Amino acid sequence: MAKKKYVKESRVTMTELVLPNDTNTLNNLMGGRLMHWMDIASAIAAQKHSNRIVVTASVDNISFGRPIQLGDVVTLEASITRAFNSSMEVHISVRSENIPGGKSEVTHSAFFTFVAVDQGGRPIDVPEAIPETEEEKELYAGALRRRQLRLILAKRMDPNEATELKSLFDLTNG
Repeated sequence: MAKKKYVKESRVTMTELVLPNDTNTLNNLMGGRLMHWMDIASAIAAQKHSNRIVVTASVDNISFGRPIQLGDVVTLEASITRAFNSSMEVHISVRSENIPGGKSEVTHSAFFTFVAVDQGGRPIDVPEAIPETEEEKELYAGALRRRQLRLILAKRMDPNEATELKSLFDLTNG
């Protein structure tokens, strides 16, 4: 990693209006459409951080607990949490707003992982991410644990090598 960039430099805000073509038969936003929007906003954040083409490597759990309704305004906010060699973790938060009703709430959030690639599609190093705010520092601190868990689940890391995760479950220290 050659250069360093502040987390705030990757921040993206994207706003969409839920139209009839975006909804299911209950007039709620289709999950696939929301995931599409989340992927776009997150990819833009990763591109802003790396100044490279990026590809989606993984998406952590997205729970559909609160429906977003026809006519709602959806605001997606994404930014890098941490950069590794060629990969970057992006946190995205989704807010739904019923403007006439004066109701606004965070409905979804997730972590996306992107890999920066060169023109030939080969992974390429990305700048280090520097957190400044307390929230950015908290997300940065947890990113290594989340990364190790993703790698274990993908069978790309031996659980015994997951130092950050081992420290969470080591009962002999306390």
